[in-house]
Amino acid sequence: MSLVRGALSAIPDRLETPLEDMRVLYETLAPPVDADDGATVEKLSIAGRDAEFTVPAGADATAAILYLHGGGYCLGSLNTHRRLARSIAAAAGVAVLAIDYRLAPEHRCPAAVEDALAAWRWLLDRGFAPSRVAFSGDSAGGGLTIATMVAARDAGMSLPGAAFCISPWVELANNLPSMAAKASVDPMIGKARLDMMTAIYLAGRPVGDELASPLHADLTGLPPVLIHVGSAECLLDDSVRLAGALGAAGVEARLEIWPQMIHVWHFFAPMLSEGRDAIVSAGAWLKEKLRE
Repeated sequence: MSLVRGALSAIPDRLETPLEDMRVLYETLAPPVDADDGATVEKLSIAGRDAEFTVPAGADATAAILYLHGGGYCLGSLNTHRRLARSIAAAAGVAVLAIDYRLAPEHRCPAAVEDALAAWRWLLDRGFAPSRVAFSGDSAGGGLTIATMVAARDAGMSLPGAAFCISPWVELANNLPSMAAKASVDPMIGKARLDMMTAIYLAGRPVGDELASPLHADLTGLPPVLIHVGSAECLLDDSVRLAGALGAAGVEARLEIWPQMIHVWHFFAPMLSEGRDAIVSAGAWLKEKLRE
């Protein structure tokens, strides 16, 4: 973890940094996939957005993960999260569909939810049984995972068989206790940065909107959810409160708080053994939930 923290400390975190520069920096941080991993990749266009359907070597192509990347609804792409999405799918032994959903400020809430729903429709139209698909995402993508399931349920659509959220951002008011309590140990995110992203994404929409802050949504009827969060991150309480809300709604929820881990430590799996361990652990859970 010290190696990861050292690398992150060298990255400037200035609120005045232009969003376009932040996007470019995020792209440069993305760990590449292994050139010889044996995966087959189908490049797609879904609702006008670039997408990739990938089958890792030896994976069961009749089951899949819909992966929604993080980046505060303002950053991120297929490129930034290609390795993470593919690694989780490989660990679960299934295929993965990733979509380059629309970002703010060019496209405000609920554009990301609409694109995620379009990707879900694509999987259903392709013939995937809902019970053999899991939604997954990290940070904003974790919140988007929950919001998309809520939107799908309310639209009368089928729901996936499971969901896996990594360090989900589900309360865009950014006012839960861990936001301040963990500020000194979180090297990646903080309230000022998140407040900026909230303003960009919502553009005046209520911060408690359930498609932006799904912690406020009715979570009844959602499938089993696995949540990974680190003990050293400002969004710790987002995960704790989400697990409680899911449980109160009668939804099977498994919350894992990993000691000393930072926000979305899975992203750093190439240099962090705990990242690799977390991916393997989540893959085993997903494989069990998506079993025929």
